[in-house]
Amino acid sequence: MFADGLMRGQKILVTGGGTGLGKSMAGAFARLGAEVVIWGRRGGVLDDTAAELAEASGSTVTAMPVDIRNGGAIDEAMQAIFDAGPLTGLVNNAAGNFISPTEDLSPNAFNAIASIVAAGTFNTTVAAGKRWIEAGLPGNILSIVTTWVWTGGPFTVPSAMSKAGVAAMTQSLAQEWGPKRIRANAIAPGPFPTKGAWERLMPAPLMEKTGAGTGAAGIPMGRMGEHEELDNLAVFLMAPGCAYLTGEVIALDGGQWLASNGNFHSLSALDRSDWDMIKGAIQATNAKDRQDRTA
Repeated sequence: MFADGLMRGQKILVTGGGTGLGKSMAGAFARLGAEVVIWGRRGGVLDDTAAELAEASGSTVTAMPVDIRNGGAIDEAMQAIFDAGPLTGLVNNAAGNFISPTEDLSPNAFNAIASIVAAGTFNTTVAAGKRWIEAGLPGNILSIVTTWVWTGGPFTVPSAMSKAGVAAMTQSLAQEWGPKRIRANAIAPGPFPTKGAWERLMPAPLMEKTGAGTGAAGIPMGRMGEHEELDNLAVFLMAPGCAYLTGEVIALDGGQWLASNGNFHSLSALDRSDWDMIKGAIQATNAKDRQDRTA
């Protein structure tokens, strides 16, 4: 779809770039000639991804372990990037989410999501933006949100609130930073399956009970998205030839949110025993993730 070398001369940071959609987008940029930097919390995973993408593309891919919940760490890492040569683009992809009845959430549970999605995205964006502005350089920001920014997200309220804030940031900065030659856009993907994604949100027996997160029910195009399709839109928005498009939040979901809201409303069918099962599964997954990070 794109000419070889389209992204040559570009230097793009992808947060949450070690796995899933972040890894996929980073690979697409690299294959088209961009220099890519990937951030994430798990250094070993990042190193493996950087090596894999560099070998496949022939481009430079740099892994930097950064926890975007830490504003100081963001600024320090961003300065290191710019010291080696300024970014031309930033992809805010890092996120977190889990499902829960909202009345069961503690302040810490809310902050676990908001500190990544809202605060982390804002702080990363400002860290890049202020450096572009100080140097008089153009910049390009792409944030990954969800269709919940239009419909709300029952049982995922912290994520829905945070993603809606990122969408508002996108439209706000398109106006404020447009005169400074900095663009800001967002993609709201529908279902693009990634390894372990559905299991982290909901155990398989409950997915079967509600139909949430499975199959193509409610998607007018009758199927889930392919990673390459998201990659193509991300490349288009980050490419030099897209210089007049800014302030847009683009749904990429096969028409799902128009037809069925594209959220977890179906979870209203669950009872308390179901939610107890989900809570146990989430706790087990979190414990495994902590073990993996310290291994």
